[in-house]
Formats: sequence, structure tokens, C-alpha cells
Amino acid sequence: MKANKQVVLITGAGSGIGRTLALAYAEQGARTVLIDKNSESLEQTAELIRAEDGHEIPLTHALDLSDASAIEAFFAWLREQSDRLDVLINNAGLGAWKSVYDLSVVEWDYVINTNLRASFLFARESAKLMRGNVDGGAIVNIASTRALMSEPNSEAYAASKGGILSLTHALATSLGPDGIRVNAISPGWIETGDYSQLRPEDHSQHPAGRVGKPDDIARACMYLTDPANDFVTGTNLVIDGGMTRKMIYLE
Repeated sequence: MKANKQVVLITGAGSGIGRTLALAYAEQGARTVLIDKNSESLEQTAELIRAEDGHEIPLTHALDLSDASAIEAFFAWLREQSDRLDVLINNAGLGAWKSVYDLSVVEWDYVINTNLRASFLFARESAKLMRGNVDGGAIVNIASTRALMSEPNSEAYAASKGGILSLTHALATSLGPDGIRVNAISPGWIETGDYSQLRPEDHSQHPAGRVGKPDDIARACMYLTDPANDFVTGTNLVIDGGMTRKMIYLE
């Protein structure tokens, strides 16, 4: 599914799933706008895109998503760089993995602001650019299966991802009249490290028979942001190899 010169904004593009998304959209002909807090890793992603002949030169901007004023300043900058935006992928996210008894308000707010508030602000500002497009636009929010089930000590992360799912269907309803589709993807175990080091039991526990890869998420994003799929909005696509549908009991 060709991106056909779309302008695609991706947060958390410096590594992991975000880097794979950036490379995938660049390969399909998109002009990418890449965001990450880590300027060094962001530049590495941009270099990988520049190294391939025929790829559009990416725009990059280092940004701390917990800073609301910095997000507003970024969009002022973006309007000077591009007169349109077709796709937003809210991919950046983090957690605070510690006991609920020890989790501070500061840590809670940092996770919620980075994951949830920033997703709203990016969606709001991106929609202002998209609503003038003939084909509207597409927003994909990367949530998590942790919005549907939990491990201990994940309260801030789980709450932020659950909020993203609710934000997704609310935005889909609000932005639909402007031709803007909003969907979520909830990844399960997506290995962003050395896939060859995974154990056989890591794979076999999944009904699909393997651990996920970043490319699995990239292909889903391509589907959800293809203008031809304009009947798909407000949904949450779970990509987890079937794990959230698997009943697990101690033997």
C-alpha cells in the first residue's frame, strides 16, 4: 500500500517500533516528520532514510512529549515547513514500573502526560492541518494490550494506554465529519531487540507460534492509514499473536 507522497508524522521515531515505522513509510514514498526525545537516536533514524536513493528527506525535531508548550511550539514550526499533513502516528510512550505504594505523583503525571496528554495534543493540532485535505487524514494511536490486561506495578502505563483507547473512539466521532479517521493499535509482545536470542518457549506460548516484530505493526499502520480504507475508524486492532484470547491457568 503506497504512501504516495503523503506527509507522515511519527512520534517516538528514534528506535524500536517508531524507527521501523519511519523506514516503512519512507520506503513507500512518504515524506516523514520524525519526533523523539533522544536527538542522537532520531538522527540515526534520519540517516537510515537518507542513505536510500529516492527517499524523501525527513524532517526531524527533538521533543519532550511531557512538555505541552513545546508541543505547541513544534506545530508552529511544522506549519512553516509543510502546508499539509496526511498521517499522524502517536507511537511514543513510556512507563514507570514500580510498586503502587511507591509510585509518586510526579512519576504518575510524567507517564500520563507523555503517553496520553501528548497523544491528545498531537491529534488536535494534526487535525487542524488535515481537515483541509481532499482525502482528510488518518491518525493511529499506539496503545497496548496492557490497556486490556495487566501485570503488577504497571498502573500509570496501563491507565495511560486505557485512556488512549477511549481517546481514540472519541476522536473518531468528533473528527469524522472532517474526513479524519482515528484508530488504535494495541501491540502485545513486539521484540525490538535481538530476535534470534528469544527462546523456543517465548514463541510457542503464542497461539500464532511466534513473538511479534515491529514490521507487524508497520503493516497494520499502512492498512489503517491507506485512504482506500476510509470505512475503518474508531477501532482498536490488537496485534499480539492471540495472547489476550488465551486462557492461562497454573497446572
